[in-house]
Amino acid sequence: MSKIRVFLADDHTIVRQGLKCLLQKEDGIEVVGEAENGHQLLKQASKTNPDVILVDISMPVLGGLEATQQLKKTLPHSKILILTMHTNEEYVYETFKLGASGYLVKNATAQDIISAIKAVYRGETYISPAVSGRVVRGFVRGSRSSPKPSFPDKLTFRERQILKLIAEGWASNKIAEHLHISTRTVETHRTNIMQKLRLHKVADLVKYAIRRGLVQVEP
Repeated sequence: MSKIRVFLADDHTIVRQGLKCLLQKEDGIEVVGEAENGHQLLKQASKTNPDVILVDISMPVLGGLEATQQLKKTLPHSKILILTMHTNEEYVYETFKLGASGYLVKNATAQDIISAIKAVYRGETYISPAVSGRVVRGFVRGSRSSPKPSFPDKLTFRERQILKLIAEGWASNKIAEHLHISTRTVETHRTNIMQKLRLHKVADLVKYAIRRGLVQVEP
């Protein structure tokens, strides 16, 4: 019987090491790659073609939501399992809207993680017990026809990517070099982002990115 090929994406080395150690002890699961940010994930996952990809939402350079959106285009057969500390229902709605198959909160037990991997591999949907009740209650409260979107700003993939880098303190020329575009294009995107969000200062962009979970503030 073939093993479930799993790829791990989390910016904390100790988390990846812990997950890898856990999964390598499980019969039928094989860890085929790791990444510490979304950009690295997109590059490395395409080389290994994993069955299941565990993705943290809050990663530097390129976040988990943006990476998920791209992964569903480049690796449509890979199942995306979000692994995060965020428990609010809006994040759950957003991840599934972008094509994720599962949502797992980081206080999950070892057995929860293994069960989630096996469930999404089988084509099932998995929601962590820590948030499933909240999601169901939100659905019953009136989200049956159209769940409230968590990102009503309508930013494009590239705009979210640039917003995240701005919030992480990257200068326009560094963003341009990293994304292989011109500095003028970066500035145009910055202007468009501010207009869409109706924000006028970089500090406001940073605050917005933090509130949306695009960047993580270390305690």
